[in-house]
Amino acid sequence: MSDQNPAPAAENSRPRGAAPEFSVCVYCGSRDGGSPAFAAAAEELGRALAAQSWRLVYGAGDVGLMGRVARATQAAGGATFGVIPTHLLHAEVGKRDLTQFVVTETMHERKKVMFMNCDAVVVLPGGAGTLDEFFEVLTWAQLGLHSKPIILLNIDGFWDPLIALLDHVIARGFASPSLKGLISLASDPAVAISQLGGS
Repeated sequence: MSDQNPAPAAENSRPRGAAPEFSVCVYCGSRDGGSPAFAAAAEELGRALAAQSWRLVYGAGDVGLMGRVARATQAAGGATFGVIPTHLLHAEVGKRDLTQFVVTETMHERKKVMFMNCDAVVVLPGGAGTLDEFFEVLTWAQLGLHSKPIILLNIDGFWDPLIALLDHVIARGFASPSLKGLISLASDPAVAISQLGGS
């Protein structure tokens, strides 16, 4: 797993004339999880993104860690870009007061729009949906479809079993050791910000 500072990816598909800004897509749970450390990390990450003048890109929910990272970013004066599918507007309490709020028809569209509008990915603790998002962008990186940094924010050792699973996949011959070089581990939000070139 890379411990180097990954370089920001090239400019993505923002509209012509749009002000350049570094955007970080945060994948995370729509629940708070079982440890107060998860909520604290989400809020710290939101404040840190705003302090760097980086835009938060996320799933537009106002519940769980999703809501915490967004509210913290907003409270600190940061820009927010949220994307949510129609069928989750109620369940995830679509947060309509974001800088930009996009509603899609499907989950596939949601993930595509989020990824196209970011320069890097940070993965907080979460459930099946967060794992789905993580493995999709990891697979795309493995296939050479992008070179955006992917950081696992390993709060309280949450992602240790996932790292062990990747080691198992490599050990059993289903991936090369280079797979782990496509992601970085960060023990807290400050480390993640530093890995992305922030201060």
